[in-house]
Formats: sequence, structure tokens, C-alpha cells
Amino acid sequence: AKTMLRLAAERDSLNVVADQFGAPTSAELIADVTALTIYRLQHDTALAASASGIYHLVAAGETSWHGYAQFVISEAIRLGTPLKAQTNQVNPIPASAYPVPAARPQNSRLDTSKLRERFNIQLPNWQYHVQRLVHELQQ
Repeated sequence: AKTMLRLAAERDSLNVVADQFGAPTSAELIADVTALTIYRLQHDTALAASASGIYHLVAAGETSWHGYAQFVISEAIRLGTPLKAQTNQVNPIPASAYPVPAARPQNSRLDTSKLRERFNIQLPNWQYHVQRLVHELQQ
């Protein structure tokens, strides 16, 4: 979010990859869910006995980098942040037009159903923590 906001403050428009998808996930969410699962494992022996395996953790929902940038900018504007680039000036581009040293997957979405069902966890949508982050950056 910091980089998107800095670029939106400096430039009249942004070109952002629109064909790579995932779910932005905050360190806060990862820490909270990790602490909750450890707590539940410590206090539920039946759960602890059956909980081995690999669990995927990401926020609920999905977006592209383009959708993420539009959301960050719209939240900042809603909070009164002066930006040169407005939401409609975030242009979608294919990943092939933005070369990077390391190849990135087009789809980095993860299935969190095992985590949600086993630990009875409802994961917040990715927008929730992005809104909080943008608000904190404005302080």
C-alpha cells in the first residue's frame, strides 16, 4: 500500500498488472490466526490429535494487483489524501508488459478451507486489513 500511495502521489497515472491474482494478507492476520490456532491446539486435545498437516492462510476473497491498487487509492482518497493519480487513472496492463527478475504466478490464490473448517475460523476479506493499513498510513 505504501508504494502504491507514493506512486499515486508522484504520478498522474499508474500502470498496474491486472492478470495476476491472489489475496493480499497482512502480517497482523497471520499473527492473529497463528496465535488462535496455537491456543485452540493447547486447549483441545482431540483437535491437537487430528490437526497435523499443511494449512493455507490468506485473507478471504481475491484481487489482481490492479484491483488492489484501485482499492488502496480509493480508500486514501476517501480519507482525504491528496493524490495526483485517481482511481480511474490506474491502468490495467498484462504481466508481460511489466518484466520482473523473478517470474510470478498468475494465480497465487490458496484454498483455506482446511484451516477454516478444522479451527472454525472465519477469515476477513482482504479489503478489511488494507483499509486499516491505509488508515494507519494517514495518521
